[in-house]
Amino acid sequence: MQIEISPEVLLSQLGYAKNDSSLKQAEDVINGTKNFNKFSKHIISLNDHLKKMNAYVALSNSSNYLKIKCDENDAEEILTEFHDEVSHWAGKYNVDVEKLDKKHVYYILGSN
Repeated sequence: MQIEISPEVLLSQLGYAKNDSSLKQAEDVINGTKNFNKFSKHIISLNDHLKKMNAYVALSNSSNYLKIKCDENDAEEILTEFHDEVSHWAGKYNVDVEKLDKKHVYYILGSN
């Protein structure tokens, strides 16, 4: 069974208030992310798993992608675990991510 993540569900699961602006942004992310519905249900579990690392999945303010972010002030062990977890998640679900230079941030680009 394929679970479809709607803009409302995405916002709710990521902890955002539902208003016209955030709904539009979530819709743009869903429409702009290649094959979003192939892996979308796994975004919620990734976000839940990252919370213990002081990391999260969020809407990007600068692009129509979701971002995966970890606080730069975290201990080196946590940062390493964060990068390993993102890499493992992306590989497991065939998701293309782009790491920003010198930051603990990834953009979720989509899936093939």
